[in-house]
Amino acid sequence: MDRNRRFEGKVIFVSGAARGQGRSHAVAFAREGAQVIGTDLCEDLEHAPYPAATREDLDETVRMVESAGGAMHAEVADVREYRDTRDALLRGVERFGRLDVILANAGTYAPMPVQFVDVESWAETIDINLTGVFNTVKAGIRTMIEQNEGGAIVMTSSTAGLKGFYGAPAYNAGKHGVVGLMRSLALELAPNQIRVNSVHPTSVNTPMIINDVFPNLLRMDLGGKATVEDSAEFLREQQPMDIPWIEAEDVSNAILWLCSDEARYVTGVTLPVDAGALLK
Repeated sequence: MDRNRRFEGKVIFVSGAARGQGRSHAVAFAREGAQVIGTDLCEDLEHAPYPAATREDLDETVRMVESAGGAMHAEVADVREYRDTRDALLRGVERFGRLDVILANAGTYAPMPVQFVDVESWAETIDINLTGVFNTVKAGIRTMIEQNEGGAIVMTSSTAGLKGFYGAPAYNAGKHGVVGLMRSLALELAPNQIRVNSVHPTSVNTPMIINDVFPNLLRMDLGGKATVEDSAEFLREQQPMDIPWIEAEDVSNAILWLCSDEARYVTGVTLPVDAGALLK
């Protein structure tokens, strides 16, 4: 096996593909021979305190996948809507002929303590970060089972899926819920040789945290004048390896391994990519 082309002839489906981790995963798999099916909402959320990806961002992901030697079927779809997600995926399967990997990556972050959080904000976060993962996976597993050739599913959780975080109850609950879903599905799909795992990144250098809003959520003591440098200083203390955040490519590399034949008997695991954050 060419370790630089581990996914030659394979097809992957990734949600939240327009930018950040999802874009990184799409391009990384394309470099290794995969064709890509990708979706994204491409509009702002009501309660997320940062701007969402756009259709132009999704088009840029397509361009980058093609530059990496792959092809991509990209559609605007909301992971909260099962039928929209399923139909977009099936159109991609019709184009490329198969499905081998599902990456349930789409997520949102809207911190607010329980006593202050709006019930609508809670629902938005849970619907995307947990139900959206369920919808993404359910949309494709029948295709993978009927192929009868095995496969791999990776759900993106967080270090917040393995420990408590103050002030982000919906995010915390959703990411913990992903672990329960992953473990159940790993048992369900093991007879079909479909492996199911989750990844748990610490803070990642993406637009979810690199924006004008996030630093002020971390450093409220600075009276609305916090900068990205201020948030980096705060976050550096969370990782024993003395970095403020990891790169999206670091998560992609972990997922590439989990989905490869090198991890053919790895299923039901929670894999941190966290620079040691869970040790603190």
